[in-house]
Parts: sequence; C-alpha cells; structure tokens
Amino acid sequence: MAETRAERLISNADGMDAVVIANDGEPFLDSTFWYLTEQSSGTFEGSFAIVRKDGTLDVIVSILEEESANDGAGDVHVYHDREERERFIRDALSGCSKVGFNTHSATYAAVQYVKKVAGDIEAVDAGSAIDATVSVKDAKEIEATRRACRISSQVAAEIPDYLSEGVSEREVAARMDSRMRELGGTGNAFDTIAAFGAYSSQPHHMPCDYRLKKGDTALFDFGSKYDRYCSDMTRTVFLGRPPEILERAYEVVLEAQRAGIKEYRDGAKASAADLAARKIIDDSEFKGKFIHSFGHGIGMDVHQAISVSPKSEQVLRAGNIVSAEPGIYIPGVGGIRIEDTCLVTESGCEILTSFDHSFTVV
Repeated sequence: MAETRAERLISNADGMDAVVIANDGEPFLDSTFWYLTEQSSGTFEGSFAIVRKDGTLDVIVSILEEESANDGAGDVHVYHDREERERFIRDALSGCSKVGFNTHSATYAAVQYVKKVAGDIEAVDAGSAIDATVSVKDAKEIEATRRACRISSQVAAEIPDYLSEGVSEREVAARMDSRMRELGGTGNAFDTIAAFGAYSSQPHHMPCDYRLKKGDTALFDFGSKYDRYCSDMTRTVFLGRPPEILERAYEVVLEAQRAGIKEYRDGAKASAADLAARKIIDDSEFKGKFIHSFGHGIGMDVHQAISVSPKSEQVLRAGNIVSAEPGIYIPGVGGIRIEDTCLVTESGCEILTSFDHSFTVV
C-alpha cells in the first residue's frame, strides 16, 4: 500500500514526535497544509494540520471550513471557539515532546501559541523534512502540474498574436492573465512579467506603461495554477528584427538550455545542469551575463527548495519538478531568457511546457 503524504512527511522528520503546520491569517498561509490535506478550495485561516509519529493526520478547522475539510484527507476536528480549538491541539500533541514546525512559513506567534497550548514541548525546525517530502511529486501532483503547463503553453503559442506596435506591457500581461483563466487556470503562479525593449534586461521587471516598438525584445515570464500546482515558463520574441547582438544571444541561451536539460536525471547533482549551461554562455561573447541560477523547484509554490545553481549540493530525484531557465542580460539593450518546466525521471527528464523555441520575429 502506498504511503500517504502524512506518512511520507513523518518518515523524513527524523526524531520528531509530530509536525505541526499552522495556518495563521493572511499572508501567513502554508501550502504544506493543502499538500497534506489535498484540499482544492477553502481559506483555512486559523487551521492546523498535525502529523504524528504513527503517520496519522489531524486537521483542525473552524466551522467555516467544515464542508471543504471533509472532502480532503485526515481526521477532521471542527472547532466553534478558541477553547475548543486549543483542546483539539492538546489532544493531538498528547505524549509528544519534540514537535516540528515549518520555519519557512510559521510565524513566531503561531509557534509560541502551540507551545503555550500543548504544554511541555520542544519546538524544532521541520523545514528540511518538509522540503524533502514535497519536492518529490506523486502522480496526482504531476497530473495537476501537466494541466497547468498545458494552459501556459497554449498562451505561449498565442503571444505573437497579442503583439503589435504600440501595445503596452500592462495590456499584454493582462490579456495573458485573462487567457490563462479562460483555459481553465485556477490562478496565476506569480505576477506575470512582461518586459519590452531595454526593460527585458531586468529579470524581475514588473509590467509598466512602456509601449512596444519595432526592434524591441518582448520577454514574458508567466505561469498558471491548476488545483494549486504551478507552471513556470519564459518566452522571448521580437517585434521586427532586433539588434544582431540579441539574435546571437538568443541562440546562445537556447544552446545553454539544451545543455542544462541534458543533465536532468534521477541521481544527478543539481549543480550539473547549471554548470553545463553556464559553460556555454561563459565560453561565448556573453561571459558573465548569466546572472541567476539555471533553475529551481516548482510545486504548489512556484519556488520550492531545489536549487539548480553552480554551488548546489542537492541531488535530483525522480519526481522532482524543476525549471530550466538560462538567460543573458545586457543593460540598456535587452535580455533573453528561455524557460521550461521539467519533470525529472529515472532516465532523464520530461519537458512539461511546450512552445516554439526557435528565434521568432513578429
């Protein structure tokens, strides 16, 4: 019988008697709560997911979330007031001494509250155990990610149709966001980046009122969510022929991406993909212009704790979902980035996003 997600988490939580996922109010909501409970809706503010050493999962929610909670995993306990919630927490942590918290997201106030309610417990960091668990996706997670990637890939294919001289970054970003919803997306994975002309040399540029001109780069970094799972991709095209240096940069970035993706496989060092791509770029005229890492983990959060960087000490595992996104950035001129979402497999990787990678002039 396959392990539950709660069982997988506690097996990674070495020496811990329990792991508490505390959902405080906005913006302090932890995607691990939805991972464990497999909920597709609900806000779950003031809720707790508690995994004990035997792999059982208690889900403590307010009356507002009762119906949603009953559709998910775990033993649901519905509270009507603060005293009732605290009783459920004490019962769930009875006999526990070393209790893990997600230090990536848990607030100090939430940890102190649980310690006060539960009594004599030692709060420890469960962040690494959570990272190790959520980074390896099960079949349900992979299918949701595929759906998200199909949606964003369709929008990527349509981008040339959205572009004309005089259109603004904000206008195209809004159209892309709307289109992802039309195609079934349940939200944005992150705020869409639309960067035209010289703005494309800024990796995290936010759309402004700049209007597209002939010869401009048009770079788009975007992603959809489907059932809370993210896609992440970047497409770079041009309105009319760009400066020759950007044509050359595009071909180098594309070659670098292919070289990095070849290094994605179960058991490979995460650094290998970055180093392979970086060598292509640094052996070209664009040495030093690749200013970020090759990739990162993707899941319910668009950035999960897999670092595909030159100094990463992590090892990739089948079931990891990671980005592949080399870039070249020339201040004052423009930037090129090409990005796909990839599933690591036993023998290599599967590229989940799909669009025309060839040099495209609109």
